[in-house]
Amino acid sequence: MIRVIIADDHTIFREGIKEILSKTSDIVIEAEAENGAELLSKLSTDICDVVLLDINMPGRRGLEILKDIKTLHPDLPVLMLSMYPEKRYAIRAIKSKASGYLTKESASYELINAIKKVHKGGKYISASLAEELASYIGKESEKPLHDFLSEREFEVMLKLAAGKKIKDIADEMFLGTTTVSTYRSRVLGKLNLKTDADIVRYVLENGLAD
Repeated sequence: MIRVIIADDHTIFREGIKEILSKTSDIVIEAEAENGAELLSKLSTDICDVVLLDINMPGRRGLEILKDIKTLHPDLPVLMLSMYPEKRYAIRAIKSKASGYLTKESASYELINAIKKVHKGGKYISASLAEELASYIGKESEKPLHDFLSEREFEVMLKLAAGKKIKDIADEMFLGTTTVSTYRSRVLGKLNLKTDADIVRYVLENGLAD
């Protein structure tokens, strides 16, 4: 029996996952969590074989929680779930030692197959992501500058490129405006840019926009 913990802040989505997995005979939901802190607490008390982790939870984001999990439980498979296009976030997740990456629009059978594969120690990625990773291998010296951004910096960059104001970004990310301004400054420095308009252009030129 494969014991799974689901971490997602949307109750409806968790219920949907439970409905899908209830139709299998070898996967069981061991526990649920609404945020990263609750997930880490569950992992300290509940035994599980696979974690399903939403990449975009409130507060500390999924990729930050992933790093904590891999520090505390290095052999525990973590399957990242996201509503974002794979090209933007999937490679960052795999590089952070996720065992796999699925969009929330994936078919039910794909989720089940992914859980079983990562439980056996494998990696689960779509064919399109496999092509992205293949093209990335051997190009470490050619990494784009945005690969050097932290997860928070990367997210702030995308929100600024979408035309959002510092205060709105702070509210969405549950951060202070001073903190967001600091992230903005780091983004400008690491990307060798000067203005928000430069950020917009950079995001568009690198295919990072929706």
